[in-house]
Amino acid sequence: MKKALLAAALMSAGVVAHAQSSVTLYGRLDAGLEYMSGVPTGANANGAANSSSNRFKAESGDWGTSLWGMKGVEDIGGGNKVLFQLEGSFNTMTGAGPGGGGLFNRWATVGLSNSQYGTFTMGRMLFISNGVWDFDPFGQSNWSSASLVRGRNWPQSSNNFAYQSPKIAGFDFYGQYALSNATSWNGNGSTGQGREAGAQITYTTSLFQVRGLYDEIRNPANGQLWGGPVANNGINTANTANGVFAASREYSALLNVFLGQFKIQAAYQAVRSAGATGVLPGQPTTLNHEWGGVTWQATPAAALIAAVYHVNGNNGAGNATIYTVGGSYNLSKRTLLDLQAATVRNSRNANFGLNANNAGFAAATDNPLQGRQQTGVYAGIQHSF
Repeated sequence: MKKALLAAALMSAGVVAHAQSSVTLYGRLDAGLEYMSGVPTGANANGAANSSSNRFKAESGDWGTSLWGMKGVEDIGGGNKVLFQLEGSFNTMTGAGPGGGGLFNRWATVGLSNSQYGTFTMGRMLFISNGVWDFDPFGQSNWSSASLVRGRNWPQSSNNFAYQSPKIAGFDFYGQYALSNATSWNGNGSTGQGREAGAQITYTTSLFQVRGLYDEIRNPANGQLWGGPVANNGINTANTANGVFAASREYSALLNVFLGQFKIQAAYQAVRSAGATGVLPGQPTTLNHEWGGVTWQATPAAALIAAVYHVNGNNGAGNATIYTVGGSYNLSKRTLLDLQAATVRNSRNANFGLNANNAGFAAATDNPLQGRQQTGVYAGIQHSF
């Protein structure tokens, strides 16, 4: 009888423990067809592209990264929870997974959460600069807020410790601190990542939302706030350095305004390097980046979007502007059709592309010829599960 009671008690405990834990598998598949003009071809004696052409391309991730992941939570009592998240990206068109970032190149975190004190996590995660996503009319699609800063707004970060506060009187705080894991605190070339850190404060009401964000990315080679000079008189054929786009400080002021069916969004970013050496003419050490746009939720299923993105670099780097329109139509709660058309206009010295390309003028970068424009149209389908 005692053995039977003990067995029943153990079984009941197992049922309770199971009820307090959950694991969720989720993902997103994005694929479509892309047309782009002004794609560089050929090369001159210096290795720079000397002609351009048009291209049709089967593409994955233009509207949003294709990804899959798992997340889970265990209630351990007293208002405390243990949680984890694993997430990796892939190419829907080829099935290829992430490269050097590993299987879970976007998220691999474990942490503790308390409804009163907030959430603390450790591991690999999207860097805090991705916090512009909530304020970008095109949600950091392939042709939006990351394009004119050459991917500076959407990196991942390893060795990271993060804290998210609960919301208090409309305010919340989020911060990250990532170690270099080198013998020199900021980085010395012995590891693949320099020290990274950032913090943001957000205030949200039913009418508007504002966010202030600061972050810094250190050069893993020497711990400096400068990504290094672009070689070959500004012609970076190997994409081995990215200057201010790779290592720098970033200051962001971001705004959302909610007006019924309309959402108006605007942002300003100051990107600043420090200790820059070997800087060549046309290679910026500071950037001023701003954008604005509006989303019209015409029906519960259909949304139309228009936005303008602009960047200006110092040291004769010039400026560029992206004009983009598009929208989405939800076939269901999980599936949508998307369309985007965009063009980038460069000043005489600039060669920014629609994609978040590395700096340089080689054909491999996909950047247009210097001073030229580039235009693209993308249509696709996206399914979430």
